[in-house]
Amino acid sequence: MSTSLDLALRQQQAVYWRNHVLRTHDIAAVTPAAIHDAAARLQRFAPYIAQVFPQTQAANGLIESPLQDIAAMQKALQQVTGRLLIKRDSDLPISGSIKARGGIYEVLKHAETLALQSGKLSLNDDYSVLAQNHWREFFNGYRIAVGSTGNLGLSIGIMSAQLGFEVTVHMSADARQWKKDLLRQHSVIVVEYDDDYEAAVASGRSLAAQDPLCHFVDDEQSTDLFFGYAVAAERLQQQLQDLNVRVDAEHPLYVYLPCGVGGGPGGVAYGLKHLYGEHVKPVFVEPTAAPCMLLSIATEQHEAISVADIGLDGKTAADGLAVGRASGLVSRLMSDRLHALSTVADDDLYRYEALLWQQEQCFIEPSAAAGFAAYQMQMAQTDTPATATHIVWATGGSMVPEAERVDYLAYGMSLLKQD
Repeated sequence: MSTSLDLALRQQQAVYWRNHVLRTHDIAAVTPAAIHDAAARLQRFAPYIAQVFPQTQAANGLIESPLQDIAAMQKALQQVTGRLLIKRDSDLPISGSIKARGGIYEVLKHAETLALQSGKLSLNDDYSVLAQNHWREFFNGYRIAVGSTGNLGLSIGIMSAQLGFEVTVHMSADARQWKKDLLRQHSVIVVEYDDDYEAAVASGRSLAAQDPLCHFVDDEQSTDLFFGYAVAAERLQQQLQDLNVRVDAEHPLYVYLPCGVGGGPGGVAYGLKHLYGEHVKPVFVEPTAAPCMLLSIATEQHEAISVADIGLDGKTAADGLAVGRASGLVSRLMSDRLHALSTVADDDLYRYEALLWQQEQCFIEPSAAAGFAAYQMQMAQTDTPATATHIVWATGGSMVPEAERVDYLAYGMSLLKQD
């Protein structure tokens, strides 16, 4: 890592870093075939999802979000070339964030494994039978646990509780109170920590290891989470075709993904790279207080380095991105797949959030607005083609309580007025 980048990160400056590492790390368990397997599994569960979560019935039990043009936002950002879209994972059903992809998928895969091993379910069955009480009683004999800053905990907790599992979410000090309250409303056990994400995960992992009936969803190491996120790529491909968006050498696709520990953006980027190769340019964006993935890749130290090692405390308004140490699994996989990484100051998250609401009447939570900062930085690069398509991945927001929405937007609007 260069001295100038090191200094900028230590001083919490917003930076754009073009990925110069591009070192290939092959991981045997991560293959395109595994993505297709995950997609097939989600399809098998679709009848069950449609039955227990009626809000998914219009999509026949698939957990998916819209992709839409945001021309007014593009104009407000004073960008006149290319096409800007938003992927509204903020509106994903069940748990209202990108974590509804990977988190729910891992719970479903674990449930399927247990059910098949019992001999009471076969791959050819209609999985809607899993909504029956005797299956809830069956799953109640098993436990699921996860460590989370919030959104992953929501997806794991809500899905696990619906199936019948006893579920515990270990939540770091950064987690919002409303997320803890919502989980408890679903009969989820919430263990609160005064420490950060890393400590909550370590404690949850340790406790789960002592219980042979407990499955720990490991955000730092899970390939199942990764594949659940990666399924989004093939679905996005169809949405792009529906919007007549070409992706080729003359029309590259830039995708801006907020990044915490890395599983969500990593899975999406991996899936897109499989589909589009060099024509897709994934860009990760992190808070200036917690640039763990940038640090991980730029130093090539992966999980061996933390933001604390360069004097940062990881505290940020972007609670879902408040992570001090990146996933080594994702860091290695992304080393030769990311186009760039960038960082954003907290106040800018609120500015972009408020501007999006003002221009498009689209609400997302502050951390989900991080992609707009990366988009602006990318557009400032002289080699960005005027014919490119840009997608800001909005990772969460639809479940934020009204009172908090009002506070977020009021603060963001006040910052816009000061500019």
